[in-house]
Amino acid sequence: MSWSKLKQHLESFLCPALVGRVEYRATSYFYLPGKSGICYIAVDKKNVFNMSDITTSIRWYQTEQEIKNDPDIQVPINDEEIEAVRKDTKGTVPEDRLKVIARNRKITECAKGILSAQAALSKSNFIVVANKFLSTSIEESLESDDIMLNILALVDRRVGKKRILNMAEKMKLKHPIVQYFYELRRNT
Repeated sequence: MSWSKLKQHLESFLCPALVGRVEYRATSYFYLPGKSGICYIAVDKKNVFNMSDITTSIRWYQTEQEIKNDPDIQVPINDEEIEAVRKDTKGTVPEDRLKVIARNRKITECAKGILSAQAALSKSNFIVVANKFLSTSIEESLESDDIMLNILALVDRRVGKKRILNMAEKMKLKHPIVQYFYELRRNT
């Protein structure tokens, strides 16, 4: 789905009080292949939640390196993960190297999880999550651990005022940007 169609779908689900206040924006540099696009959510014309491909990849790499270089962080791997690497490499890699590859894959997953929890999402991730939001129920989006799904569900018109007010305790455990959009919706 093109960005303009996706944006149109997402904005059609905004609650009436937030129409015109919450905007989904994206810029792409079509003629500059080395330049990545930026995607962000704006509230009252102010950039509130930024998703930039360039900074995300740099921070992801830095986080991955920090996990690899910290001797206190233990990344356990199990036989299933080693077997998955063996299957992917078609058995051509020595046994000791399989463990290293499996550990590196797990470290990469941990780094992605940390960045996702810190709300550092790329434009491509936003598009994937937005499509997922449009195809799943509102309850799943509200209960999800995904920050973007929570935000999209909180500003959705299908979530009523009573339900928003009843979520106050759950929102205390969520990421600060999710809490921001919860307060925005609660105060409209």
